[in-house]
Amino acid sequence: MNENHTNACGTEPFDHVYSLGYQVHHEDWSPFPRVNMLRQTFLDRPYEVDVERLRLVTESYKEHEVCPRKLQCAYAFENILLNTKLYIDDGDLILGEIAAPPKASPIYPEFSVNWIIEEILHSPFEEREHDQFYIRNDEERKEIIELCKYWQGRTVDDLINVRLEEEQIKGSEAGKKIFQTNLYHFAGAGHLAIDYAKLMKVGYNGLIENAKAGLEKLDKRDPEYGDKRDTYQAMIIMHEAAKKYIMRYAKLADEYAAGEQDPVRKKELEAMADNCRQIAGSVPKTFWQAMQLFNIATTLIQVESNGHSISYGRMDQWLYPYYEADMKSGTITKEFVLELIEVEYVKMNNPTKLKDKGSMAVRNGRGFGGESLTIGGVDRDGNDATNDLTMLMLEGSAHTRMMNPWVCVRMHENTPYELKVKTVECIRAGYGHPKLFNDAPAIKGMMRKGMILEEARDYCVVGCVEIDLPGREYGWHDAAYVNTAKMMEMVLNGGRCLDCGPHCARWEKCGALGGHLGPDTGSLDTYQSFDEVLESVDKQFAYWTDQMCSSLNIIDNAHRALKPVPYVSAFYEDCMESGKDLTEGGAKYNGTGPQASGMATCADSLAAIKQLVFDEKRCTGSELLAAVKDNWKGHEKLYALVNSSKVHHYGNDDDYADELFRYMFECYCRHIRGRKNPRGGEFSPGVYSVNANVAMGLNTNASVDGRKAGEAISDNMGPVHTDGGSHDICGPTALVNSLTKVDHSLASNGTLMNLRFPEESVAGVEGRDTLIGFIDEYMAKQAMHVQFNIMSSATMRAAQKKPEDYKDMLVRVAGYSAYFVELGKPLQKDLIQRTELHF
Repeated sequence: MNENHTNACGTEPFDHVYSLGYQVHHEDWSPFPRVNMLRQTFLDRPYEVDVERLRLVTESYKEHEVCPRKLQCAYAFENILLNTKLYIDDGDLILGEIAAPPKASPIYPEFSVNWIIEEILHSPFEEREHDQFYIRNDEERKEIIELCKYWQGRTVDDLINVRLEEEQIKGSEAGKKIFQTNLYHFAGAGHLAIDYAKLMKVGYNGLIENAKAGLEKLDKRDPEYGDKRDTYQAMIIMHEAAKKYIMRYAKLADEYAAGEQDPVRKKELEAMADNCRQIAGSVPKTFWQAMQLFNIATTLIQVESNGHSISYGRMDQWLYPYYEADMKSGTITKEFVLELIEVEYVKMNNPTKLKDKGSMAVRNGRGFGGESLTIGGVDRDGNDATNDLTMLMLEGSAHTRMMNPWVCVRMHENTPYELKVKTVECIRAGYGHPKLFNDAPAIKGMMRKGMILEEARDYCVVGCVEIDLPGREYGWHDAAYVNTAKMMEMVLNGGRCLDCGPHCARWEKCGALGGHLGPDTGSLDTYQSFDEVLESVDKQFAYWTDQMCSSLNIIDNAHRALKPVPYVSAFYEDCMESGKDLTEGGAKYNGTGPQASGMATCADSLAAIKQLVFDEKRCTGSELLAAVKDNWKGHEKLYALVNSSKVHHYGNDDDYADELFRYMFECYCRHIRGRKNPRGGEFSPGVYSVNANVAMGLNTNASVDGRKAGEAISDNMGPVHTDGGSHDICGPTALVNSLTKVDHSLASNGTLMNLRFPEESVAGVEGRDTLIGFIDEYMAKQAMHVQFNIMSSATMRAAQKKPEDYKDMLVRVAGYSAYFVELGKPLQKDLIQRTELHF
């Protein structure tokens, strides 16, 4: 461990065993009754839609219609904070929600409203197959519709729609779903982590003073004077409103304390009121106050915009000075620190987000999404950074076992043995946390984005797997999902989808290309060599990435025009110095990160074509094309062959297939990286799908790897698993060898790898140590990320049969964990079909 923290530990031994997998009818997980009560309260609450933010933001925009856009945003934010109802849960120790009751979703009309109106009228949220939301009564239902009507023609979505061209639309979620940009099309960008260490040092007063100083230094000869003036003025209005909002909480806590009969709870409420008074403007003096400032600042970022993945940075690092000082002074105990952490962990689940049904299909789950909390790793000098809070934050995760936060453990060659054991004990408990990141390729990936070594070492994780520099990078991570298997259809079929013809709804729209959806780069009917196939892949990727990236730039500009984010911009030093909002390129590093899905589907398809058509000549290209057009019906022998071990497949340490996976990986990265975006930055490729591979598969025809139409495409960096069987059959070591034949750092927006072991495979001390050894080897081979499900297929099938017994069973879906019984059936099926590995 870090020589400064050689006794770093939690409240339990580092090798404490929590459980082996999910336990039905388990006892309370946490040693703190308060935490178990708050956790159960959360689980018992319904997911609701709350109208208050919509009402207040609409009221403000109507009042300030003739006003600069940044100031419109500022006045709306102020109106929300000064008038929204406040909530204090029984037993809570930390205050602050997202301008809605706990577990209720606000509405953000600034981004999009047409889908809200349409779904309320024709596809009610409460009637969804999964991810239901409930509107409290018909009066609120009518009010939501009427308020949303004011916004029609005024939203980010509206501006995007009038600027997109047919060529861009036809490949998007509105067309053939070759790529999907709906996340930022309909909602905020998010995917960031602020510099919490700086916030703790300056507080809201310091930020306001910095904004005022920037305003005073403006030069009216600067052609951007007006825009910069608006930025600073908006920052001041919003952060002054934040101070008043915190004081409202202080007053409410005082009122609760005055009426409280329990002396212990009365003292807690009085302390909470004092904490709020302290951090309303000034800096926190204690660990508890630092936690309170963190929660308020973070939830207000979510009040400003509904972007996913407002993440928490390296929390064990920026909080440590307050922990250390309180422990030295004797004003806090390690047990109370842990209780505060666990209370906050439960509270992190309160923010929820209403998503359109298209986004919901791509990504199941009702949480705000992507709240990663990073611990461990090296410091800016390259030394191990493990401390007491690293271990306590893992303990809190094991005790609460909830969807959020998404705990991320950074690992490196000198990670302490104690931290490895503690991490693996959490993994073996089978609730999907934590996920692991490898410092070496991650730091290399950060430097590919232009950062110096010291900066790169300070990376955190935002969202699922995206590496980011807190307070300096606005990366637009998770900007789009790319269905590479759908692109491969164009390769197979002359620029057409397999089902493309005069019967296709977009046939006439594609007329400019002679009936093709994309360019005609050849087909399995015409290729004379495998090199021609690879050349076609490259051309199709070039065409479709052009359509996607140009669409994202239009979306980016629409956010800049209609939904700047002055509140969160104030936390970025470079924005404060330049007077530029994040949407204007105010951050030091400005990226756009779309990610590829279905890489193994493409690799195994190429392997089948190369082997069966060109190398062994066991069938013709035309026969293979006919088989997928027929969805394999009437081609059963060929279907069995491509799903058998007689054909080369990625994931088995087989260079034949693995080289084709590397070709696909590098082809995608090559076509993404280095493109310019409107904020003065560059595009950054990612290779992961989260759970979008399931929804993408539903809209993808049969593929040459042995998939049938509608089946999930391959997930993330993982191998193919079809209804015909899993394609990786040689065990975990072979799979890792395949996975690490690519340079993960090329995907500077992140890679993602899911692995699943049944409980008995990691049981006992021997199983624990085997898993530790496997992780060590995995990291040594330079993979960037890995996460585990310790859960058998039998357990998941049991949960399908008796969901009432498994209500709080978490599974690792992809970059996030979710309650298994709340997932859609197709996603449940995909999780069950993932290869069950054994040591």
